[in-house]
Amino acid sequence: MSRHMFSNLLLLWSLSYDPHKIGCTDVSGEQSWNNQNLSTVPLDLDTRLRSLDLSNNFIRQLHTLALPYLEQLDLSNNQLDLISEGAFENLARLEQLNLSRNELNNNLGSNSKALQSLSGLKNLDLSMNGLSNDAVELYLRNKPSLDHLRMTGNVLTSLSHNLFRGSKGLRTITIDENLITEINQGTFEPLSRLETLTLARNNLARICDFRLHQVKYLNLSRNSVEFFVTRENDKLYKLEILDLSYNKLLYFPVVPKFNHLQYLHLQNNMIGSLTSEATMVSEANSLYREIVGEKTVRKNNLHSNWRLMPLTYIDLSYNHFTSFPLETLSLLLSLETLNFSYNCLQNINWDIRNYSDSESIRQLYFHSLKHLEMKSNGLVSISPFFLSALPQMETLNLQDNSVQPCASTQQGGLNTSCVAFEQLQTLKHLNLEENNIKTLQNNTFQGTSLVSLNLARNVHMVMHEGALESVRASLQSLIISELNMSSPRLSLPCMPALTQLNVSNNRLDALPSRLSCSPLRDIDIKNNDFRTLNPSLIQNLSARLISMYVSGNPFNCCDSGWLTVLNQTGAKLPDIGQTECFTSAESFVMTEYLKNPPMYCLARTNAQEVHFGQMIVIVLFVTVLLLVLIVATRNLRCAQKSFVV
Repeated sequence: MSRHMFSNLLLLWSLSYDPHKIGCTDVSGEQSWNNQNLSTVPLDLDTRLRSLDLSNNFIRQLHTLALPYLEQLDLSNNQLDLISEGAFENLARLEQLNLSRNELNNNLGSNSKALQSLSGLKNLDLSMNGLSNDAVELYLRNKPSLDHLRMTGNVLTSLSHNLFRGSKGLRTITIDENLITEINQGTFEPLSRLETLTLARNNLARICDFRLHQVKYLNLSRNSVEFFVTRENDKLYKLEILDLSYNKLLYFPVVPKFNHLQYLHLQNNMIGSLTSEATMVSEANSLYREIVGEKTVRKNNLHSNWRLMPLTYIDLSYNHFTSFPLETLSLLLSLETLNFSYNCLQNINWDIRNYSDSESIRQLYFHSLKHLEMKSNGLVSISPFFLSALPQMETLNLQDNSVQPCASTQQGGLNTSCVAFEQLQTLKHLNLEENNIKTLQNNTFQGTSLVSLNLARNVHMVMHEGALESVRASLQSLIISELNMSSPRLSLPCMPALTQLNVSNNRLDALPSRLSCSPLRDIDIKNNDFRTLNPSLIQNLSARLISMYVSGNPFNCCDSGWLTVLNQTGAKLPDIGQTECFTSAESFVMTEYLKNPPMYCLARTNAQEVHFGQMIVIVLFVTVLLLVLIVATRNLRCAQKSFVV
């Protein structure tokens, strides 16, 4: 009976096994023939398939596919240049079609007729096919259900109002990396459902009259756009994200009067090249009047529209600002994050216009600004009026400038060259890396609420003993790496909140004992002069310690009690494999040393023990000898006295 069952099982297996079936089908109705060196579509495909992947092959022609349940078809990265007119007639349920990276610029007649039969298509990718304007127009006919269209990397030079006539239901359009220099009026306006439009990496030079009320995300980055202007009207624009980065803008964009704009990307442009903010605003308004045909000067169009903009984020990095545009940016009442890095500022002066004859200085405010990036500007001084205009500031990045912090006793007046951080009472995160700071005075950060502080790469900085005293209770992260600092110069207060400490790349040979009161979780002591670490200090820290970086120190192999403590507590030493230790004779990778401690340390220990024993014997011998001599001397004296008597 068992033989009979075995033969039946063998028969069933042989019937189900097909040595020619390379593709993999799973229970969900998906089959992948990806990267199988196919030159034609496999025959006898399962008619129940819902998803078929034929990408990364060498298929050149596509004929009729009898797959009535197919919903997704991927033919990307083949050599497809001919699609039979009836190839898709039996794909009534097809919704997603990927034809990218083929050669569909050929045989346009047959290919376009084949695609016209896919009236229910929702997602189409025609990227990297060398398609011209006319070819794309043919391929997009009869696509009323199309939601998402991608045409990256073709050769379109212009977009006409007929292009999307057969696909007015589009919600997402991506036409990046083409050669587009012109967009005809009426191209996108009829697409009432359009929300996302990406035209990055083209050759667009100007946006003279932006009219797309329905679009929420517009990407025009990496073109040659010189200006962006919207004619003022009372229509509500849904625009939320506008990306104009990597262009040639000289002015701020004139955005729609009523909008939902929250994110504005203007990095890598030429804004700020003009002599002053007033000149830039004036010329932007003149340009606006010229474009829209206004002959009379009525108002400041740029500022009036910006005042209504609900912007929370703006990136102005990598522009040409030599002065900070105080008045323009202060109009953004919802602004929370401003990136002003990599500009040409040396000073932030309070150069604003007074609207009255009063001699008192007009004060503006950035009411919502919490995060300000000012990296790599060459800043030397910052007006105290500017600092007092930041009532909500939490994060300030001044890395790679020339800022000198004021001592707590300095007032930070108009003519001072130092920066008085005590005005920023809400400040939590401060980066002063690489500012060539000379001295960090006592209570420098008094009045702030610092949680993290970066003082790295100020190689000539002298840090007074009480420099961090005013923030010792709040500070959680401290970076004082690359200061060329030795242990006697490093004095830290007890910091009961400190969890992260980086003292790497200095000349330290001992950690401050006051660190024992800090709940440190991460410590970096790389590239210093540590021979050993205090085992009792490490023991105190080990209760909370998670990781410690120790490589680049000349550790003594025979004095590694601290390492035993860390191994017992389970703290991670991520770079222990690159850490060396030394004996008087040679050096070892510490992990190898720990596997089999060299006999040198044991021999030295034994030698020390023997030497100590010998010393005891010698001391005892000398003591006994002295006692014998003393006794003998006394006896001799007594004998001499007796003889005289």
